Amino acid sequence: MTKKTKILIVEDERMLADMYGTKFTMDGFEIVKAYDGAEGLEKARAELPDFILLDIIMPKLDGFSVLKELRSDPKLKNTPVLMLTNLGQDDDIKKGKELGAEDYFVKSNHTPADVVVKVRELLAKPR
Repeated sequence: MTKKTKILIVEDERMLADMYGTKFTMDGFEIVKAYDGAEGLEKARAELPDFILLDIIMPKLDGFSVLKELRSDPKLKNTPVLMLTNLGQDDDIKKGKELGAEDYFVKSNHTPADVVVKVRELLAKPR
């Protein structure tokens, strides 16, 4: 049996986390969810996911801070991260990419299916 690809969804809006979680589960992924930045970092370190979907505006620790921590952790520094947020400003996009996010999606512009397609595309890229 092949190991399922593990996706960590760090999203403080439970409805959205559940919606993405359901879509990824239906598409054959294993899902781990965290509902704030601190929990996201904790779960990333404990679970060592294959991919992280990361919101920016969250309680306890924002997505940019989480991303900085991930990139400084030897076990997680190469884990691909897709920033998934409502912040669509060019400055935010630039900051996310400078901190090491693979890509940056504004939630309102993409369906969960779009996100799955993008994650598959990013996972297929050689690291």
